[in-house]
Amino acid sequence: MAYTRLSLLYGLVLTALAVGATGCINPAAGPDMGLFGVPIPVSPYFQDKLEDRAWEHERYERVPVLGEVPPGAEIKALDPPSDDEVMRALEKARPIEGGLPFLYEKQRNNVRIVKEKIADYMDPPRFFPLVGMAQLHHAHYKCTVYFEERTWVGWPVPHEIIDEDAQEVIYIDHNHLHIVGGADGGVGSNY
Repeated sequence: MAYTRLSLLYGLVLTALAVGATGCINPAAGPDMGLFGVPIPVSPYFQDKLEDRAWEHERYERVPVLGEVPPGAEIKALDPPSDDEVMRALEKARPIEGGLPFLYEKQRNNVRIVKEKIADYMDPPRFFPLVGMAQLHHAHYKCTVYFEERTWVGWPVPHEIIDEDAQEVIYIDHNHLHIVGGADGGVGSNY
């Protein structure tokens, strides 16, 4: 009789360990989330929009804070806009419409970008919250995008329109701050 009870106890312990190891029942995992525990599929369209928004915020929407400009030094802007930044600005200003395969499609091919600096100047020092005393450095660029635009219409009469000399002009501003008085506790520093 003792042997039967002991084997029954071992059997129950082994069963409890086996069920707990499957992942179905795990009291250490926390409360059951019910319907919210089921994964919800997200469309790639919305996922791409969120990734693009994060990319633009990380790369192009922040204002860098640079060190102090030495007296008598030449004021020179940072790098001109990248090709990616120009094409994203062009897509915002003049998006490609359509995109219905076999009905209506539009493409920009053979893209060439010309960037010209049209202004480069610095504002007088002033107080910026979370930064302190700083000067705002402006750099304005005129970016001309030359491309071949192909429009393919598939209904009611299939035809293709090719504009080989299409161009668009995009103006991009690059602004950044220069600390006044240095970050080491000089004049104008709040730290």
